[in-house]
Amino acid sequence: MPQSLAQILAHLVFSTKNREAVLADDIRDELHAYCGGIVANQQGTLLKAGSVADHIHLLIAMPRTCAPADLVQEIKTGTSKWLKTKGLRYARFHWQSGYGIFSLSPSHRAAHAKYIGEQAEHHRAMTFQEEYRRWLKKYNVAYDERYVWD
Repeated sequence: MPQSLAQILAHLVFSTKNREAVLADDIRDELHAYCGGIVANQQGTLLKAGSVADHIHLLIAMPRTCAPADLVQEIKTGTSKWLKTKGLRYARFHWQSGYGIFSLSPSHRAAHAKYIGEQAEHHRAMTFQEEYRRWLKKYNVAYDERYVWD
């Protein structure tokens, strides 16, 4: 086969360092667009982004030629540097060191996009920690609670 093709959808989630509630409402649309630019530069597509004050979710059509860990590093490093240029509020900004990335079927794309788009409503009733534990359980990811949070 002379052409390499792929459709790999991933739901990426990570939090601010120590889950500090620092992502202001007025920066989120620009942050999401910036994430989209980073993903596009790696030949992927950001399908949906959603965030609240202490974490972000990204639905990504993964690039065919970039490893997931490399893409996550590009996103987190690039957005962290960019946020630090956005005023004193973000001068010491950091993301948590870890992340969660989960594969999904194309048939679940719309439901995930809806979920990601409704983050503000969702987090009126559930903390990031509760949500993240639920994702780990849903995907049967073994983890040690001592090392999940920073």
